[in-house]
Amino acid sequence: MRQITKIIVHCSATPEGKDFTVADITRWHKQRKFVTIGYHYVIYRNGEVHNGRPETQIGAHCTGHNVNSIGVCYIGGVAKDGKTPKDTRTSAQKLALERLLRHLRDRFPKAAIHGHRDFAAKACPSFDATEEYKDL
Repeated sequence: MRQITKIIVHCSATPEGKDFTVADITRWHKQRKFVTIGYHYVIYRNGEVHNGRPETQIGAHCTGHNVNSIGVCYIGGVAKDGKTPKDTRTSAQKLALERLLRHLRDRFPKAAIHGHRDFAAKACPSFDATEEYKDL
């Protein structure tokens, strides 16, 4: 099993109010020459948590930090204009994300929770995940 030291939260950078699926993200990532979806988990707008890449496989979600991390992505992250970063998490997504992060921290107690923006010059996940989840 991989040594997990980070759980990295992402957004799909898709417009507020629009639904996308693991299959959509897989297609986008394959177009970028990834083997498959880069994230290990995806949280839909209705709060459903879906598996992406198996946890046993190194992700493709945060350059330089994939080997020892789990990537979690929520659908959304930009305003309806499709460009402006915005925390678009639904109530259901917020609950599901916290529940998933708690579960992952139980399994990987040494793993710190971060937002993608902590490691890249991006707004992703469009909120401060490190601050919001510092007490999990």
